[in-house]
Amino acid sequence: MRFLVTGLVCVAAWAQNQNLTVEEYNPKSLLVVPEHKVPRARFPFIDVHNHQNRAGGAQLDKLIGEMDDINMRVMVMLSGGNGTRLAENIERQKKKYPDRVVVFANIDFSDIDGADYETRAAAQLEKDFQAGAQGLKIFKNFGMDQKDSRGKRMPVDDPRFDKVFQMCAKYKAPVLIHTAEPLGLFLPMDKNNERWLELKLYPGRGRTPDKYPSWEDLMAEQHRLFARHPNTIFINAHLGWLGNNLPGLGALLDRLPNVYAEIAAVIEELGRQPRTARAFLTKYQDRILFGKDTYRKDEYGTYFRTLETADEYFDHDRKYHGIWKMYGLELPDEVLKKIYYKNAVRIIPGMDASKFPR
Repeated sequence: MRFLVTGLVCVAAWAQNQNLTVEEYNPKSLLVVPEHKVPRARFPFIDVHNHQNRAGGAQLDKLIGEMDDINMRVMVMLSGGNGTRLAENIERQKKKYPDRVVVFANIDFSDIDGADYETRAAAQLEKDFQAGAQGLKIFKNFGMDQKDSRGKRMPVDDPRFDKVFQMCAKYKAPVLIHTAEPLGLFLPMDKNNERWLELKLYPGRGRTPDKYPSWEDLMAEQHRLFARHPNTIFINAHLGWLGNNLPGLGALLDRLPNVYAEIAAVIEELGRQPRTARAFLTKYQDRILFGKDTYRKDEYGTYFRTLETADEYFDHDRKYHGIWKMYGLELPDEVLKKIYYKNAVRIIPGMDASKFPR
């Protein structure tokens, strides 16, 4: 009787699952291969892309404790603001943990069409650097959604911000810039789009041509900006959305020596092409930095596992970022050290190199 009941249950489940949707489908691999979970990075690392600026008091203490658990030596807080807000963020976070937190400023967009805007925005940024900001963060609304008082989109290479970027060069402060989104979010939502699942689950992420410029136009604007300010250091967020086109990113880095890139939210791009990615990161080991973006402590292990091990066919943390599996790159220690901390220490002013291994 027990076997009959079990069989009936299996038949019922089989029938029910005939109507399973693609969003629900989440197969568990039956592949038996070595697994090496890596909850703690092999070397101390600097996360150059995070947004925990509101953390203070006991919440900040907890964050620092979690950073210690995973071997994060420094977190770069990118949402510092400007003026009074920036000063408050620096006071809240760097007073108690001066060597564990870096705060970046943000552009003041108020009265964008004022006759003196260029000078005023640059002057505010200079005050922010003097108050302790160690870099400038440009958010993704810049180029896509940011408009002037007439409702006209401001391109990424809008000359009204030239003095801002010149101020960054003066203080040797890097600009971490997020432009556009992954290419798939600009493409039609059809059977050929590898971001189809993300667009199905989060339809607001689609960048349709009736509302946004093309991905190609945004990238061209960004690259023109980089070229126009050769004395300013730019850190291209999310591998400049060229993680799926590493030859293209390499060509950009070859052409523009003032440009770096970081790996936040694109680890799955590297993990699906392990041999190509390993060769790329080895070749450009002096130009790539570690970043994570969304702070979830348990997700850092996927980054460490991808960079440090030779594991095969494992899951990443955001299925909707890509339906593929991941493979480890097994990077050499010297390459890991540069990505984890050496490159950031070199280009972010005020970093104490003595806090890190040689």
